[in-house]
Amino acid sequence: MSDSLRDQLLKAGFTSKPSNEPRAGGKVRPQGGQPHATQARPRPQGGRPGGGKPRERPAQGAQAGQGEIDLARAYALRDRTEREQREREQREAEQRAKAKKERRQKLATLLDGKALNAKDAEVPRHFPHANKIRRIYVTPEQLPRLNGGELAVVQFAGRYLLVAREMAVAAQAIDPEALVLLCDPQARDEDDIPADLIW
Repeated sequence: MSDSLRDQLLKAGFTSKPSNEPRAGGKVRPQGGQPHATQARPRPQGGRPGGGKPRERPAQGAQAGQGEIDLARAYALRDRTEREQREREQREAEQRAKAKKERRQKLATLLDGKALNAKDAEVPRHFPHANKIRRIYVTPEQLPRLNGGELAVVQFAGRYLLVAREMAVAAQAIDPEALVLLCDPQARDEDDIPADLIW
């Protein structure tokens, strides 16, 4: 029923010749004289298993070169964009600095000799500015005029100057941040307590 191993080998084409025994290298040569792994097989024409012309593929070197060019172009574009942005920011900063300098010069011309700060002023007038409570010293005669809106306080060169209302409005037109205190005579004092809250 079942063939012996020898019969199976004979059917497979092996013979009992001495050349079939393993050689020193451990490889067995079949009858054809070539090892099994290196037997030559006939190849169809065209160089491909299915025949026909081989497909043309672009060389990998060309693809890599194209990728490097695209990457280099992207880096160059990014560098140019960043450089343009830095230059634009620098120009804007220079324009802001120039405008600030011009405003300061105009304020200096406007306020030259117009400050009403008295050397003998001893009455402190407190007001909020830059998230802090500031003060300016005025005379007893100037205090009601300041609270009534006839006088105002402007800031220039790190100092608080007491000036006439018209001068303060003109300073505000040049630089809105210059005006620090200008009271509205019609407004109720912030310290006043409404009558319905008094016990």
